[in-house]
Amino acid sequence: MESVNINKEDLNSFEDELQVVAFNLGEEEYAVNILYVLEINRLLNITRVPRSNRIVEGVMNLRGNIIPIINLYKKFDIESKGNEEEKRIIVFNYDGVKIGIIVDGVSEVLRLNKENIEETTKVYNSMNAETIEGVAHIGDRLIILLDIEKVIEIDEK
Repeated sequence: MESVNINKEDLNSFEDELQVVAFNLGEEEYAVNILYVLEINRLLNITRVPRSNRIVEGVMNLRGNIIPIINLYKKFDIESKGNEEEKRIIVFNYDGVKIGIIVDGVSEVLRLNKENIEETTKVYNSMNAETIEGVAHIGDRLIILLDIEKVIEIDEK
């Protein structure tokens, strides 16, 4: 395994920034911490699972691993605006749990300055916002930051 050297300046910049993967879901732009992203795939065959939670689209076989796929359109009660060719599945690994979400398209990897992120409680105080970590503003863009831990935690139940 190759070692990575990080100097003190780099470490301090990590504390001020958050690197995220930005994606579209319906009309809005969302992002998740890149540390939890395993990979991004085209929309693959998803096998439906009888009697599963309504937001579980099914499971997929990813190189021998069975990954549950969450449908955030149903979870957030929004309509998909993307076409099938642009849809992607973002696969996450959080604390040993692998899970995928379907998105309309992945736009980019961003470095967000933490000063540009508003906490959820300052923006939206509701029980329905439990999966939202904050809202980042970059120029005229607003990006909703998802707390993937909460998305996985809720969907494990």
